[in-house]
Amino acid sequence: MVSGKPLKREDQVHYHRFDRESIHFLRSRYNHITRWVIADIVRRSAYRYPDKPALVFGDTVLTYAQLEEAANRVAQGLLSLGLQRFDRVAILAHNTIHHVLTWLGTAKAGGVYLAINYLLRGKDIAYCINHSEARFFIVEDALAELVDGVLDQMPTVAHRIWSQQGAGKAAPQGWLDFDAWADAQPAQEPDVELHIEDPVQMTYTSGTESLPKGVVLTNQSLMAQYMGAIVDGDYSSEDVNLNALPIFHCAQRDVFLTPFLWLGATNVLLATADVPTILEQIERHRATVFFAPPTVWIGLLRHSDFEKRDLSSVQKGYYGASIMPVEILKEIQRRLPSCQRLYNYYGQTELSPYHTILKPADQLTKPGSAGMGGLNMETSLLDDLCRPVTTPGVPGEICGRGPHVMLMYFKDPEKTEEAMAGGWFHSGDVGVLDQDRYITVVDRKKDMVKTGGENVSTREVEEVIYTDPRVSEVAVIGVPHPKWVEAVTAVVVPKAGENVTEEEILALCKRELAGFKVPKAVVVVEALPKTPTGKILKRDLRKHYQDLFR
Repeated sequence: MVSGKPLKREDQVHYHRFDRESIHFLRSRYNHITRWVIADIVRRSAYRYPDKPALVFGDTVLTYAQLEEAANRVAQGLLSLGLQRFDRVAILAHNTIHHVLTWLGTAKAGGVYLAINYLLRGKDIAYCINHSEARFFIVEDALAELVDGVLDQMPTVAHRIWSQQGAGKAAPQGWLDFDAWADAQPAQEPDVELHIEDPVQMTYTSGTESLPKGVVLTNQSLMAQYMGAIVDGDYSSEDVNLNALPIFHCAQRDVFLTPFLWLGATNVLLATADVPTILEQIERHRATVFFAPPTVWIGLLRHSDFEKRDLSSVQKGYYGASIMPVEILKEIQRRLPSCQRLYNYYGQTELSPYHTILKPADQLTKPGSAGMGGLNMETSLLDDLCRPVTTPGVPGEICGRGPHVMLMYFKDPEKTEEAMAGGWFHSGDVGVLDQDRYITVVDRKKDMVKTGGENVSTREVEEVIYTDPRVSEVAVIGVPHPKWVEAVTAVVVPKAGENVTEEEILALCKRELAGFKVPKAVVVVEALPKTPTGKILKRDLRKHYQDLFR
């Protein structure tokens, strides 16, 4: 801080010139006054709304003043254990207060928060810990069995902290108890020098590759993304935001939870995302905002409680993570009349994560579109030579640039350079433009099916199958075929109580699609494999059905 540091005579020259050295000196000297970082978000909301509910978890309610003090205690606790600048603090936990405090406290202490996907198992978790060189590891008791056999394979971890908010189990020997550790710390914000360009968050992408990539994000990338989400998503301090999806995932944490904390809104945090609980909690807390991927929205619409619960408080509905079938979009608008505003976010972890948005005014005129680049982002379609694709209907890779973009893939300069080729971040998604420059996501590059030399968009086939009112969900994939190299294959989930046959789906597709796009096979199943955020795991389906035509 400036206080107590008299200005040296040789430093007075910095007040007379504009150069990098002088600008860096001045920014550092007055950093506490001028800084714009995630560590300040809750404190500033507590200044405006000290007694307002900030976080609701079960029967526990933390006001903004209480949340600020609790986050400060975690930050002080990390520093008391010797946290150094940019040390990685890993957490393996469901949605809990401890998880939120770890995120906020790590940012305040100057560390880098790393949330571990709890669908991973021993060796995969150990890989993330070791690759990131995490020194702190916070584990929820209900998930401890996931790492029982690999804790001794994490040599970088110096401190293990036990979170008992899942199963209520006492901390085992050698572990610090989260509450006892944090409660013993002072509630004052630590005096740590933080800068907008500092890395503050790290996420390992699940992706399709054998080893996940460590995406490093800075205060700048996240704060720019938060501002864009607030403006583009029409967020308000009066909103009640229901956080149902896992906050280890960037979509729930960084597009909704944290921006709403910045605004001073109320966040309701659910431990699990089961459909009956979501519907009950919307009614109980009069939630005005709800985000979910299409699969979860479909689950809500299909559940018997949908008509029984009072959902009239929901004013704004958000979807993303995967493409929303047009028929489902129409059904939401029809059956949830209070929700007059629907928004489609599209993006990637590497973009903090949202890239484009389709706003309410365009939902009916451009259904299925991902919209245009967000407030702080530019968007372009590029061909394989990084040349712009501007002709409507011609596919190209969706690329973006702007302050949302990641700092790097940790320890992976080759993949970082590849992703940033030509001055744009390359998403790996294929899209097309319409005459108004709105983007429609056609497919992942890896999800395009090349059958008999022809490219088939799996989304186009899925949209046709969704027009059958008996279909609840569908995933179209390409599987190996002796003649066609890849065969278009549809995996279909009927609605409860409905029967759908392969012959009926094929007949529908033959009426609506070119011959080479018609599935070579239709498989009817009870459910599709998904991530905790509701993304359909097509790679799992491809693996499961790889011998279908052999």
